[in-house]
Amino acid sequence: MTSSKRLKPRSATIYEGTIRATTRSFLYGLGQDDEDIERPHIGVFHTGGEMSPCNMNLRDQAQHAKTGIYAAGGMPHECPVVSVSDGLTMAHSGMRFSLISRELIADSVEASTRGHQWDGIFAIGACDKNLPGLMMGIVRCNVPGVFVHGGSALPGQAPGPDGRDLNVVDTYEAIGQVLAGTATPQDLSDVSHACLPSAGACAGQFTANTMGMVSEALGLAPIGSSMVPAVFSERAPLMRRAARQLMAAVDRSLEGGGPLPRDIVTRKALENACAIVSATGGSTNAALHIPAIAHEAGIRFHLDDVAEVFARTPLIGDLRPGGKYLARDVHYIGGAGVILRELMERGFVHGDVLTFTGRTLAEELAACAAPDGRVVRPVSDALTPDGGLAVLKGNLCPHGALLKTAGLKKLTHSGPARVFENEEEAQAAVQNMRYEPGDVIVIRNEGPKGSPGMREMLGLTALLYGQGMGDKVALLTDGRFSGATRGLCIGYAGPEAADGGPIAALANGDVVHIDARPQALSITVDLTDAEIAARLEKRQVNTGARLGGLLEKYAATVRPSHQGAVTHSGAVTWLRDES
Repeated sequence: MTSSKRLKPRSATIYEGTIRATTRSFLYGLGQDDEDIERPHIGVFHTGGEMSPCNMNLRDQAQHAKTGIYAAGGMPHECPVVSVSDGLTMAHSGMRFSLISRELIADSVEASTRGHQWDGIFAIGACDKNLPGLMMGIVRCNVPGVFVHGGSALPGQAPGPDGRDLNVVDTYEAIGQVLAGTATPQDLSDVSHACLPSAGACAGQFTANTMGMVSEALGLAPIGSSMVPAVFSERAPLMRRAARQLMAAVDRSLEGGGPLPRDIVTRKALENACAIVSATGGSTNAALHIPAIAHEAGIRFHLDDVAEVFARTPLIGDLRPGGKYLARDVHYIGGAGVILRELMERGFVHGDVLTFTGRTLAEELAACAAPDGRVVRPVSDALTPDGGLAVLKGNLCPHGALLKTAGLKKLTHSGPARVFENEEEAQAAVQNMRYEPGDVIVIRNEGPKGSPGMREMLGLTALLYGQGMGDKVALLTDGRFSGATRGLCIGYAGPEAADGGPIAALANGDVVHIDARPQALSITVDLTDAEIAARLEKRQVNTGARLGGLLEKYAATVRPSHQGAVTHSGAVTWLRDES
């Protein structure tokens, strides 16, 4: 219900009255005049920069958003925020800063929005952790906001007559082929030069594109926005259109109406987000990020809640790494709305939730196309009836562990544990092929607290596939995997070793049993509870090197992975200067 009296913009706090004359001077110094100053002030947050191709053209896209905001009556303020590239941090200590950057981004959005009293947020991101970080910031601040995924890169093309689509994962796997002697260094050079020909996020249904779809499912992004490739010209009008929709939301808020982000991110919306992840065989990282977004909305939505939706949602998107197609192909058949509408019409997605436009998801999806039957199948012809991801539990991970099942040829494995205390030890062993077919490679002390930072191990898992061993061994860790990881790779095992989880009790040769069939979903070790407890009593706690600074602060505040690895206690209350 709207008020008959229009509310004063929140940003009036920074410029109204005699006492704010110096603030107006700063706004004049930004090139604003008196009419501009009285407009609603909008923070345009983006992670543009030269830290990765994912972020490379985001500032250009932000300029179109700013144009749209100004044309629709707002005053845009460009607010670049930090981003850490997963690509440039893979397989070394820098990866510890990847997941932490999600919190830095959310904190930056909060600090700038609440510090400057912005009336709305337009956020643009395109790398694995900056998408959820920006969405977390929008929900935390709870002012009118829109998120737009900056888009995927175009695929490269394999040299020679093959001509198949390439993406960066092909380079990782080619490294393994060279180490195994099945490819030459020249082959590797050819693939590495060809796999990433444009700006944009990695081209498959990896974490960035998964979270782009999640932004639409949550109602925080325009339907059809997430799968438009980063370099396509249509991104310019998309940004301007999203800006107009945001300004309409700001106007509604000034009339006393909504919805605001915490009205949008409800339990039903979170279930929708999980459904699109499962239906597309998306990134296991989404099961870390969706609970974190829920936390910002004050909703307890943990891994068990995610698991329920994963288990009931069919896999209908045939997308890489488990399938055949890429984000560009989803765009050509109508975008993520095609998937959401099919799931909604078959009862797997709630259509009665609100979106940032003020309309319901069902209303937003009304014009979306039907599945093409190739890239996206109808539910009646689903690839599998139970989705592309699974949460496993058992005496090795009572809090759960995550496995991407999309594309897996076998769902069971039993074998001896080969235990490594960190990623570096495991990386050296895999590079030199110091493991056997049938092994369960265990990497511990890589959880949020123990690492600290919960490193992602795409380089290692891709090496295994490149060596032709991806379907002959299993991998278990309390760390993370990339959305591009494939194979029997189980991550996020909780409790982590640093919290005394059972993974800390494993020893070389212990027989581990993995059963990812829908009726089982278990991971166990041939030890009794008493034997596990006795080993944990005797274990030596891995204190590691003193890292100081950001990592030290993170380790002291981070919560377990099944709770989203968040670093604060709950939803934030807005502070407004009413003087």
